[in-house]
Amino acid sequence: MERGVLLHISSLPGEYGIGSFGEAAYRFVDLVRKSRLTLWQVLPLNVTSYGDSPYQSPSAFAGNPYFIDLDLLVRDGLLTNEELPHYPAGAVDYAALYDERWDTLRKAFARFAGGEEYDDFCASAKWLDDYALFMTVKSLCGNVGLDAWPDEYRLRDKAALEKVRRAQRDELEFHRFTQYLFFTQWRKLKAYANANGVRIVGDMPIYVAYDSADVWCHPDLFLLDDRLIPTVVAGVPPDCFSATGQLWGNPIYDWDAMRADGYRWWIERLNAAGALFDIVRIDHFRGFESFYTIPYGRPDACVGEWVKGPGMALFDVLQASCDTAVIAEDLGLLDDDVRAMVRATGYPSMKVLEFGLDGENTNEYLPHNYPVNCIAYTGTHDNDTALGWFNALSASRRRRVRLRTRRLFGSPVPGMIRMLFRSRAKYVVIPMQDFLNLDSAARMNTPSTLGGNNWRWRLTILPETIEYRT
Repeated sequence: MERGVLLHISSLPGEYGIGSFGEAAYRFVDLVRKSRLTLWQVLPLNVTSYGDSPYQSPSAFAGNPYFIDLDLLVRDGLLTNEELPHYPAGAVDYAALYDERWDTLRKAFARFAGGEEYDDFCASAKWLDDYALFMTVKSLCGNVGLDAWPDEYRLRDKAALEKVRRAQRDELEFHRFTQYLFFTQWRKLKAYANANGVRIVGDMPIYVAYDSADVWCHPDLFLLDDRLIPTVVAGVPPDCFSATGQLWGNPIYDWDAMRADGYRWWIERLNAAGALFDIVRIDHFRGFESFYTIPYGRPDACVGEWVKGPGMALFDVLQASCDTAVIAEDLGLLDDDVRAMVRATGYPSMKVLEFGLDGENTNEYLPHNYPVNCIAYTGTHDNDTALGWFNALSASRRRRVRLRTRRLFGSPVPGMIRMLFRSRAKYVVIPMQDFLNLDSAARMNTPSTLGGNNWRWRLTILPETIEYRT
C-alpha cells in the first residue's frame, strides 16, 4: 500500500494570496516524506477562469500562472521586493488576485531577456501558440466568453487573426513567458518531490471549458453548430443529491471525429499530463462509457439523454501510445457496462469511505469490500470534510458510524483513517483537512454551486508532522 495526502497547490500557506511552487511547497514535500507518506495528490493545475474552478479552464494544457512563486522571481532578478503584493493570511481571494497578479507578472516580463531554454520550451509546447493567441484575443474582446466574441474572432477569420499577431506581439509573448515560468518552477518542484520518494498524483478533467483555446482551435472535435455554439452540453441527471441534476455546461466531444483521426488530441493530452505527474486521475471516468447530454440553453439538467461513449476503443489507443499511469474516477451513477470498462482498462478504481460507513456490510465503499486495485479516500475535494460530514448526520447514523470506526467518543475521523490504512487498497489518500480533523469550514468545493467558499481553503501554517496511527 502507498499512502498519501490530498492538498491542492492553492491551499499551501504563503504571503501572496494563494499557494505557489515556492518555499512552502518544498517544505510540504519534506513534511510528506517525514510523515512516511509517498503520494501527494493535487487538483488540476490548469488556468482558472469564471467561477475559479480548476475544472473549467481556458486550456487543457496550460498551467495556472497564479502558482508561479514570486519570491523565486525576486531571486532571479525579475521582480524587486518592493514590487511584491501584500495579502492577509487566510482564504484565497480570487478577485484580488485577478486584479493584481497579471500586473505583477508583467513587471517580471519587462525584465525577461529570454534565452535558449526559453526558446526550447516555446518550440516544444505545441499548444502554446494557440493558447497565447486565445488569451490575447480574449483580452481584446473585454474578457467576455467565446460565444460573445465578434464573428471575425470567434470564427477565426485569417486576416483578423494575422492582424492580431502583428499588433500584439508583446501580449502573445507575455502569455508564452508565464507558461515558461509555470512549467520551469513546477518541474523543479516535482523533481525535488521524486528525489525525496514522493510521487505526484495529478488530476485531469474529462471535459474542457467551452470558453477555451481547445474548443476555439479545434471546433471540429466538438458538437458545435456553424457559429461555434454548442448544440448540447455536459452534466448529470437529477438524483438523490440534486432534484435538478448538475448542469456543467461543457461542450461534448464529437467522438466520431476523434476516432477518425486516431484520437490524436487525447494522445497529446494524456502524454502532457503524464509529463506533469507521476499518476493521473481522470475525472468522471464513467463518461467514456456513456455520457449525459443536455440541450444547449436549458436552465438545468432535468431534460437530457444518455449517449454511448468511445469505451475501450479509446483506451486501447491510449494504452498503446501513452506511458502514463492512470486512476479511474468511477464515482457516480454506475452500471455493469461502466464497471466492465474500468476492469478492462486495468486502472485502479476509486473508493470513498463517506459513501460506505452508513451502508450495509455489502456496500462496495466499505474497506473490507475493497479490491486491491483501487485508491481509497475518506472523501474527495467534492465531499464535505470527514468531520463536517459526520457532524451533519442524524444522531442514529452518527452512532452507527462510531460503531464501525470504534470511536465511541470524540471525532471518528482518526478511526476512519485507520480503517483505510488497514484495508487492501493499493493506494490510500487522505485530504489534508481530514488529517487535521477540520470541520465544514475547511471544505474545498460544493458541487453545483458557484462562488462562495469554493476552491478558497488554505492552510495558514504547515504542521510539524501529519499525525496518524495504524
